[in-house]
Amino acid sequence: MKSKRFASTLRVFGWMAFYLLLSAPAIILADQDHSGSFVIRGARVFDGHKVLEQTDVWVEGGKIKAVGKNLKVPSNVKTVDAAGDTLLPGLIDSHTHAWGTALKEAEIFGVTTELDMFTGVKYVQQTKKEQAEGKDLDRADLRSAGTLATAPGGHGTEYGLEIPTLSSPSEAQAWVDARIAEGSDYIKIVIDDASAYGGHCPTLNQKTLKALIEAAHKRGKLAVVHIGTQRDARIAIEAGADGLAHLFADTAPEPDFAKLVAAHHAFVVPTLDVLESVSGTASGESLATDPRLAQYLTAEDVGNLKRSFPKFTTSLSEKYAEQTVAQLKAQHVPVLAGTDAPNPGTSHGASIHREMELLVRSGLTPPEALAAATSVPAAAFHLDDRGVIAPGKRADLLLVKGDPTQDITATRDIVSVWKLGVEDDRASYRASLEKTKLDAATAPKPTTPSNPAVGLISDFDDGEPNAKFGTEWMLSTDSIAGGKSTGNMKVVDGGANGDKHALDVSGLIDGGLPYAWAGVMWAPGSQPFVPVDLSSKKSISFFAKGDGQTYRVLVFTTSGGRIPAQQTFTAGPEWKKTSIPFSAFSGTDGHDISAILFVGGPAAGKFDFHVDEITLE
Repeated sequence: MKSKRFASTLRVFGWMAFYLLLSAPAIILADQDHSGSFVIRGARVFDGHKVLEQTDVWVEGGKIKAVGKNLKVPSNVKTVDAAGDTLLPGLIDSHTHAWGTALKEAEIFGVTTELDMFTGVKYVQQTKKEQAEGKDLDRADLRSAGTLATAPGGHGTEYGLEIPTLSSPSEAQAWVDARIAEGSDYIKIVIDDASAYGGHCPTLNQKTLKALIEAAHKRGKLAVVHIGTQRDARIAIEAGADGLAHLFADTAPEPDFAKLVAAHHAFVVPTLDVLESVSGTASGESLATDPRLAQYLTAEDVGNLKRSFPKFTTSLSEKYAEQTVAQLKAQHVPVLAGTDAPNPGTSHGASIHREMELLVRSGLTPPEALAAATSVPAAAFHLDDRGVIAPGKRADLLLVKGDPTQDITATRDIVSVWKLGVEDDRASYRASLEKTKLDAATAPKPTTPSNPAVGLISDFDDGEPNAKFGTEWMLSTDSIAGGKSTGNMKVVDGGANGDKHALDVSGLIDGGLPYAWAGVMWAPGSQPFVPVDLSSKKSISFFAKGDGQTYRVLVFTTSGGRIPAQQTFTAGPEWKKTSIPFSAFSGTDGHDISAILFVGGPAAGKFDFHVDEITLE
């Protein structure tokens, strides 16, 4: 396996051609059905490795039929005039976390393949089923690690998904085999104790890491390792990892780091986008205001692109990662473009354009950055049917104005996107977004509570799920998003601090969605999701008790769009007060809160907890 990967690396970085430029006319069969066939004329073609000027690309049956100058095609074959434009292979984002509408959003921006590094297993299985049935031509193709390998309580377990963890090398092969049975295309392993961010969490030991990598290789699967520090990166490479899922921002690269990676024939997905956001700068802010992209961004995308991670107690700098990329280039290490969307500062699809820009800022030439998002990941992940423009390959294509081989930001000026030869209807998508934005512009603006001095929301002592202002408490489940979770609520005797009553919230999380939920919701306005200015208060506090599980408080804001910010709490056997500042919910100041929820999920199973004395402070 290592020798095959090394051969792929040599092919990519030796810039060897995958095909000969076709100049002779193609053979034309008179009785051939050319429906769905088209030819792109006169484009500047970046084929994944090199630039071909004024070149034609003929597509038929979802694949590239011919590439060359002045191709002779049947008269009934549709022509796309691409003079002055640049044709690229469909982009590959080598590090994402996909769910919901992520794959649709990705394709709108030219990403036709996403390499997911951790999501819900049922989502992966359903998506792959639809891909096999040809029902996903308006969405990026998905390859996924599915569930990641981590220690009990380690990174990856904090999101509420049910994670089968490992504690010893002896568990490695069975763990890998279970992931492959679920449909994992490669194995994702976490080595990160959170020390880079001033925290601490359990992580896999080196023997278990090595055992997992060997178990993956035994089954012919790549092993990709998430790291947090330069020390983690060295450990992962020395253990035999095929690739790193991040670079580090804790220290400048040691002089021999890239030589170490090269000697082990590994690849690196730097994720400069997210490392810039980790360092305190909202990496995607320039994307949100770029007119070439903005009209295709949802309000949620814009909000997330303008966010960065909260300030950590340690000193982190994206410059360290950029220095490392330059070092990797010098040693001919394959560098892959990946965004880690949808973390703060990123969004699916749009952020690959920022990632390529940052790779150029780190020392790659524009053609090398384009290769990092096309042919290089295709070779590294053995996706032999894509990543290049050549006869017989998938017709996953991106047509842009201008010349991104000179100005990498030209990839943002998209003319058309095709997946398997089917053009994405970007105009309809844009029109639907414009309607949504118009509706939002005419929606009620944030109001203030009728009595802003009121701090208590609910104590339930009247025996009903009422509130002092806003709506009453109501059930909310993932059924509105196609889930099957169920919930119940009732006012019960015995509240916190000797009060008469509390609200009991219970139910069953189906787990069919990676973001499954069920619980109760309250809105501060007269109707659900009417925003209210609660900025005179700084936090929400409540008492809770229950079955010992971890639950979530979700806060919806107008600026945050459809995606709520969340914080967790544990409901143990005794009443316990929890206070959470508004700022913990993606940095909101409380000026446009539209709903607050207490929910179970996304981990599957039964849940039951009580809440009482819910107060704004």
